[in-house]
Amino acid sequence: MIKEASEWTFLSNHGHVLICIAKNPDIRLSEVAQLVGIRERTVHRIVHELEDEGYLIVTKEGRKNLYRVNLDRPLRHSLEADHNIRTIVAPFMRNTRKAK
Repeated sequence: MIKEASEWTFLSNHGHVLICIAKNPDIRLSEVAQLVGIRERTVHRIVHELEDEGYLIVTKEGRKNLYRVNLDRPLRHSLEADHNIRTIVAPFMRNTRKAK
């Protein structure tokens, strides 16, 4: 009997959004929503939460937003607090533009 795979993942939507932005700092949030598989409104909320906590820096360039991931911020859970965001994002940055 073949067991079907469940739909859980190791990373949260916050992690997925952060990785999408780190890989492409000028990505549109509608594209992030499509890649992650969540609503654009949810992406906006996540981006605001990440920005409020210092994980993302958002700057306006003309009509576009540019995003910069703060790779030195610590992970949030006490089990992971001795590691920073770079630990999560760096493996996904190979062969893409580097986050600063």
